[in-house]
Amino acid sequence: MIDFKLETAEIISNATNIPKEELEEYIEIPKDASNGEYAFPCFSLAKVLKKAPPIIANELKEKITTLPETIEKIEIVGGYINFYISKELLASEVLKEIEIKKENYGVQKIGEGKTILVEYSSPNIAKPFHIGHLRNTLIGKALYNIYKTLGYNTIGINHLGDYGTQFGKMIEGYKRWGNEYNLEENPIEKLTEIYVRINNLCKEDESVLEECRNNFKKLEDGDEYCVKLWQQFRDISLKEFDRIYDLLGVHFDSVKGEAFYADKTDEVIDILDKTGKLVESEGARIIDLEDKGMTPCIICKSDGSTIYAIRDLAAILYRVRTYDFDKCLYVVAYEQNLHFKQVFEVAKLLGIPEKCQAGLEHVAYGMVHLKSGKMSTREGTVVKVQELLEEAINRTNSIIEEKNQDLTKQEKEEIAEKVGIGAIIFNNLSGSRIKDTIFDWDTVLNFNGETGPYVQYTYVRTNSILKRVDNLPKFEEIDLTKLMDETSYNIIKLLYSYQKIIQNAARKNEPSIISRYLIDLSHAFSLFYNENKIIGEEKEIENARIYLTYVTNVVLKSASNLLGIQMPEKM
Repeated sequence: MIDFKLETAEIISNATNIPKEELEEYIEIPKDASNGEYAFPCFSLAKVLKKAPPIIANELKEKITTLPETIEKIEIVGGYINFYISKELLASEVLKEIEIKKENYGVQKIGEGKTILVEYSSPNIAKPFHIGHLRNTLIGKALYNIYKTLGYNTIGINHLGDYGTQFGKMIEGYKRWGNEYNLEENPIEKLTEIYVRINNLCKEDESVLEECRNNFKKLEDGDEYCVKLWQQFRDISLKEFDRIYDLLGVHFDSVKGEAFYADKTDEVIDILDKTGKLVESEGARIIDLEDKGMTPCIICKSDGSTIYAIRDLAAILYRVRTYDFDKCLYVVAYEQNLHFKQVFEVAKLLGIPEKCQAGLEHVAYGMVHLKSGKMSTREGTVVKVQELLEEAINRTNSIIEEKNQDLTKQEKEEIAEKVGIGAIIFNNLSGSRIKDTIFDWDTVLNFNGETGPYVQYTYVRTNSILKRVDNLPKFEEIDLTKLMDETSYNIIKLLYSYQKIIQNAARKNEPSIISRYLIDLSHAFSLFYNENKIIGEEKEIENARIYLTYVTNVVLKSASNLLGIQMPEKM
C-alpha cells in the first residue's frame, strides 16, 4: 500500500535536500479536512533558514514544479503547506488492501527477526487479584498483541510475586492460626485474612516481625516446613488467578516468579563482586549510584537475605541468555520508577550485550485508587477483579433481559460476558496509561458515551447490515466515485491510518491510541449510517456503501481484538 505520508515528505525533501525520514516526523494531519490530508508546518525550518514560516512555505511551493499522481494539489495556508491526496487512489489502495488481507489487515513485518519480552500482570501470590493488577494485566496484554501484530517475536511473561518477607509473614500467620481457617473454601480470602491479621500483630510487636523475617530466611535456606507452606500458597493462588485470566482471554508464554531466580542470585553477586562496585554499607551490600544521581541499589540485606532487586537482576541475566531480546518491557506502576532506574543501571555491570541494555524499558502506568483513598491488602481495602467482572456481566445481563427478549438464554449469557468484560477492558485502556485513576463502579460500568459497549454496538450495527446482503460485492465491482462524499471519505481515511496507528501505539507503548481510534471510527460510521441510505439505493451506490460497511466491520473487530475485546455478533 502506498505510504502517502512518506510520499509527501519526499516532495519536501526534493525541495530542501533534507532527508525524507527526518521530515516525515513533522508532517501533520490537519484537523480541518478542507485543508487536505497532510500538512507540513514550515515553523520547523524557520530557525535554520532564519525566515518567517509563510515565506518559507511560498518559496518551497515555487520549487515544487511537478507533483506525482498521488497528489492532486498543494496549497499554502499561513506557515503550512497543505497536500491534497488523490482521493480515489487513496480509497483504491485501502479498500483493495483490506479485501486481500481481510482480518489480517494491519498485520505488518516491522519487527521481523526481533524479540520483545513483555512482563505484565505479575500479581503477588496469597493475595487477592485486585483492580491494580487488572490495569497492569490489560495494558500488558494489549502491548503483547500490538507488538505481535507488527511482526515481533513476542514473549509474554508473568513474573509472579512469590518471594520476599511477606511470605515470612504468611508462614508465621499460618503457624499461629492456620487451624482456624478452611482453605478449601474461598482460599484467597482466607489467606488475606491471615495476612491482615499477622500484619497488624507485627505493628504491635516487633518480636513477631523478627519471627517473620526469620521465616523468610528459612524459606531461602530450603526449610522443609516453610517450603511446603509456600508451595501450598502458590498452588492455591495460581488456580484462582487462572480463572480470571480465562475470563479476560489472557495467556502467558512464561510463568516464572521471583522464587525461580532465588538460586540464580549467587552468580549475580559474584559478577558484581568482580567489578569492585559491590560494597558494604551498614551491614548491607550495595551498589553506589550517587554518580548517577540515585540512591544506592541494595543487593543483600544485613542478615544476608536477598531483596527483589537482586532477583530482578538475575531475571535479566536469565532472559538475555534465554531470549537474546531486543526489548524487555516491564509493565509496572510508576511507584517503581526509581527501582527500575537502579536495576537497569546495575544491569550494565553484568556484561550483557549493549542492545539488551538499551532494550530494558519500564512501561509505567498510573495507580488505581478508591474514592476513599489508596488500596491496601494489609488494611483489607481492595476491589477484587473476580467480583468486578462478575458484577459487570450481571449488570449487562440485566440490561439485555430488559431490552431484548428475542435472544436465547445462551445468547444472552455470551453477549453479557463479551459486553461486560469489554466495558471493563475499554475503561482501563481508554485514557493515558500514566494517569492515576479513581475506581468508581458507576463510571466503570457506564455503557453510554465513548465506551467499549458503544464500539461493540457499532460493530453489531455493521453486522446487521451485512446479514441483509445475499452476496457481498467484490472490490473490482465498486465504483469509488460513489464514496467521495464527506462521511464516506472520512471512514476511508481512518481505515487507511490504521497501520500507522498500530505503529504509533507500539512506539509510545500506549494502548489508548487504539482505544481513541476505535471511538473515532465508530463515530465516523455512525455519521455515515445516519446520513446515507445503505440498502435500497441504486445498485452502484448500494454496492459501494455495503462494501464500506464491510471493511469498517473488519477493522473494528481487528482493532478491538488488539485490546483484548471480543465482539458480539448480536446485541
